[in-house]
Amino acid sequence: MSTEQDWARQRREAAAEHERRLANRKASESSRAQRLLEEFADAAGRAGLAPQALEVKGYGGRGKARTPLRGWYLRNDGTAAVGTDGAFYVLTAPLSPWERLRGVTPTPKDPPLVLGAGGKDGESIDLPVALERLLPGWRDE
Repeated sequence: MSTEQDWARQRREAAAEHERRLANRKASESSRAQRLLEEFADAAGRAGLAPQALEVKGYGGRGKARTPLRGWYLRNDGTAAVGTDGAFYVLTAPLSPWERLRGVTPTPKDPPLVLGAGGKDGESIDLPVALERLLPGWRDE
């Protein structure tokens, strides 16, 4: 095997290892975030924090659509929420006119520990901070 082929093989192996570690870290963070959301939903229910009817916003501000979901918005812009069941929802989608009229049913997503990570400055918020903003002292129970 030539030095060039050996170098290429080593780079592929290193990239695969990096990808594996990144996936493991993301799964671990998502698992921790999911536990936080489930604990919050339980605490919010016990505290009597009224859930809201959740809506999906169209990309680019192109309308809204009803959902059958109830829960609490995690971001001020209403683009992420936790359902009463502790599931995490991203509430933006490309909405057709029919969906805006009829409504949509979002599917739960793997939750992040930082909402809006990688976005513009000031647009990200740590999940625990977002939850604390909704129900101050909820983890003290």
